[in-house]
Amino acid sequence: MNRLPIEKRAQIIGLLVEGMSMRAVTRITGVSINTVSKLLEDVGLAANLYQAQALGNLPCKRVQCDEIWAFCYSKEKNVAPAEKGVLGFGDVWTWTAICADTKLIASYMVGKRTAEYAHAFMNDLSHRLVSRIQLTTDGNKAYLDAVPEAFREIDYAMLVKIYGEGPKEDRRRYSPSDFVRAEKRVVSGSPDLTQASTSYVERQNLTMRMGMRRFTRLTNGFSKKVENLEHAVSLHFLHYNFARIHKTLRVTPAMAAGISDHVWSLEEIANLAA
Repeated sequence: MNRLPIEKRAQIIGLLVEGMSMRAVTRITGVSINTVSKLLEDVGLAANLYQAQALGNLPCKRVQCDEIWAFCYSKEKNVAPAEKGVLGFGDVWTWTAICADTKLIASYMVGKRTAEYAHAFMNDLSHRLVSRIQLTTDGNKAYLDAVPEAFREIDYAMLVKIYGEGPKEDRRRYSPSDFVRAEKRVVSGSPDLTQASTSYVERQNLTMRMGMRRFTRLTNGFSKKVENLEHAVSLHFLHYNFARIHKTLRVTPAMAAGISDHVWSLEEIANLAA
């Protein structure tokens, strides 16, 4: 890997963060699939370590949280009994927290959609912030215990979406249930319900599905190993936070949050794993 020129590594990273599959990257760049996989592993580990250190003392005031679904190895219904409940087999969820003002991804975590991971995710988020925030989440009940445990003082609201009956049998696989209404519920503190929203974090879900082939539905591009999914998520968020100019902000989220003073190049990302 050290013999691969920096320009080639930057090219591979650029293609990966734009949503291209690993095998498509190998065809375009002319490198082996093992080289692409090793680069993803090295850069993913470095990206996770860097963000663990850099995403601290954040000035966020309004934060939105959500979980996005994917799967590893196989669909949950096809997981062998011996692997049931083991992370990396079946359903895998990525927890995300976005600052509504700077659009920075302040915290993320790959795991199960359980109370254990909710507590770990909220504790990680709380340690990255410097002041009291207004938090909005979806209706996941795991947050009800995790949030007060992690935050001593917080203005917290839940946005619960109510759906109607599901589609008819012939459309059930591809069509969601009809949306009926959204209810804003005060959980703790004094949240401003006019600002209680999950729109930004749900839009980030789309960005993730467009930017990581592993999240694309109805394809064979899903992760076969949860470790590679974690590496891809870490690389995606490093690029999103530090190297991608937000169309509305005209700067990167990291620059808007005051933790970076320039737009990162792909070469800088590649050099993290040098």
